[in-house]
Amino acid sequence: MRYSYETRGTCSIQIDFELDEQDIIKDVSFIGGCDGNLQAVCRLVNGMKAVDAIKKLRGIRCGYKNTSCPDQLAIALAQAVDGNNEKQI
Repeated sequence: MRYSYETRGTCSIQIDFELDEQDIIKDVSFIGGCDGNLQAVCRLVNGMKAVDAIKKLRGIRCGYKNTSCPDQLAIALAQAVDGNNEKQI
C-alpha cells in the first residue's frame, strides 16, 4: 500500500512510501530537505522491514530540532504499520 505523510519540524515537507504485505519498505521519497542525505536514507531503508527501520531511525535529531527527516520517516512507518497513517494513496 502507498502512503503519504506530512512531516512536522523538518525541512522536508512530505514523505511518500510503499509497504508491501509483509511491511517491507519500497519506493521511499522525500519532498524537500537535504537531497543527498535523504537519497541515502531512501536507499538504505529500501527493502528493509518497517519495524527494523523504525528501531534504527526513531529519535534521531537534526541539530537543535527535536526531530529529523529520518525520525519523521520512523513516525510515518510506525503509523502505517499500526494502521494510523494520515493518508493512503
